[in-house]
Amino acid sequence: MKLLLLNTSEGLKPCYDEDYEEKKKLRSGKVYQAEIKLARNVEFHRKYFKLINLSWEYQNENRQKHFKNNVNAFRKSVEMSAGHCDTIYSIPRNEWIETPKSISFDKMDEIEFQDLYDRVKDVLFNVFLKKVSEDEFMKNLVNF
Repeated sequence: MKLLLLNTSEGLKPCYDEDYEEKKKLRSGKVYQAEIKLARNVEFHRKYFKLINLSWEYQNENRQKHFKNNVNAFRKSVEMSAGHCDTIYSIPRNEWIETPKSISFDKMDEIEFQDLYDRVKDVLFNVFLKKVSEDEFMKNLVNF
């Protein structure tokens, strides 16, 4: 179980409704072990996915078909183009291939995620959104 908690003078408090619901499952009087670390910004994480999803919406039908009509495949391809990948050897292909790294909260801190966001945004505007003004896009992102 993972919870986002806010540290207050009265103790740790759940941040969101789903965190509160998870905390309610803990039985009173029992001892629990927790690993405490600073959480990434959830709202920024959501903004990242809005950036990806809105960029996907800007793609024409042929481009979406190229990614098998799968926004997640599009996201992973963009992340790999931004350098967020590992190189592994594919035995069936008999070659080295790139695979996307995880962007989960456990795998990246806030600074790494901010860097990824900036690099992904660069890839999007240099490859997929060449004819879209960044100002127009950002206005649409706020309303997305």
